[in-house]
Amino acid sequence: MLIRVGCRLQFSLPQPTPLIAMLSVHHSRYGDVVRADDLVASPRVPFQGYRDGFGNWCTRMVAPAGAFVLSTDGVFRDDGQPDPVAPAARQHAVQDLPDETLVYLLGSRYCDTDLLSEEAWRRFGQGEAGWARVQAVCDFVHAHLTFGYEHARATRTASQALTEGHGVCRDFTHLAIALCRCLNIPARYCTGYLGDIGEPPPYAPGDFSAWMEVYLEGRWWVFDPRNHTPRIGRILVARGRDAADVPLTQTFGLHEMTDFRVWSDEVAPEDLPPEGGN
Repeated sequence: MLIRVGCRLQFSLPQPTPLIAMLSVHHSRYGDVVRADDLVASPRVPFQGYRDGFGNWCTRMVAPAGAFVLSTDGVFRDDGQPDPVAPAARQHAVQDLPDETLVYLLGSRYCDTDLLSEEAWRRFGQGEAGWARVQAVCDFVHAHLTFGYEHARATRTASQALTEGHGVCRDFTHLAIALCRCLNIPARYCTGYLGDIGEPPPYAPGDFSAWMEVYLEGRWWVFDPRNHTPRIGRILVARGRDAADVPLTQTFGLHEMTDFRVWSDEVAPEDLPPEGGN
């Protein structure tokens, strides 16, 4: 299967403004590249790339005043299989966890574990540990929160999502991550592309998606409390403790976003557009 992914983000800036973009597909998918999703700026500006502390690829630049566009358009191979499921995957004792997973047990900007620990153990502490416990968390979050773009708020924490009962995909993910961490299960935030491949219509407009990965049975597994079913064609862009670690763009000055488009579609080889056709 071939999947075309990309985005077009347009900004209006009152003055030259430093900007960091985190829009490149994660290096774990480099072996699947058919056409690289190179970042393009219009008007052109110098780029400087670096890897952050979580291994994500970031691009620094200074955006000029006026209209400024960032876009990507790539094609990746995918096995066409839904997210793996392993109901027997066991939970590790904290003392047996690899060192690099421990940061994903701690509270973070949007995953306020200190306010949710008692609730997590009350709801899920008596159930079966491991995969079943994570699934129970996702079942609860999916049922408890109502999804709607009108509910989007950049400052909402996991505990606030629990209280308010609504949010967007990042809020579903933050709440599930925080509850898992309270239960001593390492959980990390993921952002990337997730189209509607294999799903029945109607389809919502394209957008970036958020999900989580949890560490069970010696590896990381995808869980998606918003969509709540294994999906096809998930393509990772970045990972971190929560959304604060993986902003798609971070501007250091006033700006207005005037256009936002995202695509993630299955394509046949003969239907691939010419490069730069986004």
